Amino acid sequence: MIAFTNVDFLMLMTIFILLLVLIFTSVAEMGLSRITRPKAASLADQGHKAGKALKRLVNAPEKWVNPLLLTVNICATVQATLTGILSDRLWGTYGIIIGVALNVLVFFVLAEAVPKTYAVLYPQKAALMTARPVSALVAFPPLRLVSKWLISLTNVIVRGKGLQQGPFVTESELLGIVETAADDGVVEHEERELIESIIEFGDTVAREVMVPRPDIVTVESDQTVTAALDVAISHGFSRVPVIGTTDDDDVVGLAYTKDLMRAERNGQGDDIVTGYVRPARFIPENKPVSRLMREMQAEKFHLALVADEYGALAGLITLEDCLEELVGEIVDEHDEEDLIVQHLPDGDYSVDGGMSISDLNDLLDLGLPDDDWETVAGFLFGTLEHVPEEGESVSKDGWRFTATEVEGRRIRRVKVSLEGDRETSPAEPDNR
Repeated sequence: MIAFTNVDFLMLMTIFILLLVLIFTSVAEMGLSRITRPKAASLADQGHKAGKALKRLVNAPEKWVNPLLLTVNICATVQATLTGILSDRLWGTYGIIIGVALNVLVFFVLAEAVPKTYAVLYPQKAALMTARPVSALVAFPPLRLVSKWLISLTNVIVRGKGLQQGPFVTESELLGIVETAADDGVVEHEERELIESIIEFGDTVAREVMVPRPDIVTVESDQTVTAALDVAISHGFSRVPVIGTTDDDDVVGLAYTKDLMRAERNGQGDDIVTGYVRPARFIPENKPVSRLMREMQAEKFHLALVADEYGALAGLITLEDCLEELVGEIVDEHDEEDLIVQHLPDGDYSVDGGMSISDLNDLLDLGLPDDDWETVAGFLFGTLEHVPEEGESVSKDGWRFTATEVEGRRIRRVKVSLEGDRETSPAEPDNR
């Protein structure tokens, strides 16, 4: 073992200083990234000393993220190199192994886990504490120039400009802004729901809002105008799909109620309905509802049939279905107002089998998976792996899901109840 010299002492002090810098940058990176723009603006308005600096950093993250990350890389590289040299000088070959092990342990605990955990627990304190030093750091000209040059080199390699333009406001940040505005009373509850619906509208596809195939009301191609008109009027529909007599997926077209009424009035009620059908529009299951709605407006059609990847009829979607994704359920005089969610007297819930998993998760604060199925009935069917009998149930995360109404292979209603001594969720049902 070599004696400890002044050079060794200087390297040790440098390693210690670099470790402090890494701790600071970890706190800064995590703290600043967890502060939203409305929160930063509020802290600045409250007169905090670092409030203005924090507001500038949060409003322009592309100006500090890259320089800060470059600082972290430089400090970590130099610190690891010095640790290896010092360990080799003090303990020889085995010292390098000891130095690497100690460096990984100390770096992970002191420069990563501890400071970032603190920043997660106290993001406001972390952000205010580091805002002004970070502002001074990223304003250092050599650091800015080197960072800009490295980003330019990266863009040449990946042929992109995303790093030059910096990050934009994400969907989750927009939702956070709306939530903050609602909590502060800037927007009303109804306005908040509408804004959130608009933000999420772009992610909705036809499969999620369509009327499924078993629920579609159709008329067969060999029926008369009078019979088809009776079907349309009895269900209150202005358009009815006309299907072949041998294949349910063979859609001949759409019969418009006004065309049938005109034919009936002209004494042509005994004619076959296929003589009055209009072409049907087919769309794939994954077509975005926002794009479909624009096409409906531009091309003036109100109904489309949804086909799966094999070309089979999967469902039907109307302009009203698209609008309901934005403004909620639209109930007219022909709709049967069945409650999607019923809050039972014993505290349990009776939900429609077609209710989406995401809506049920939001209502009862659950965490049901929605990767393999989209509806409550699909969850129950997929978990049991067979068509359930009435009264058959499954348990998940302390909740029991019981099939209470089964029609053929369709699960119409599901009872959702707590198991054990858990408290009933305070959420109110969405009665639609």
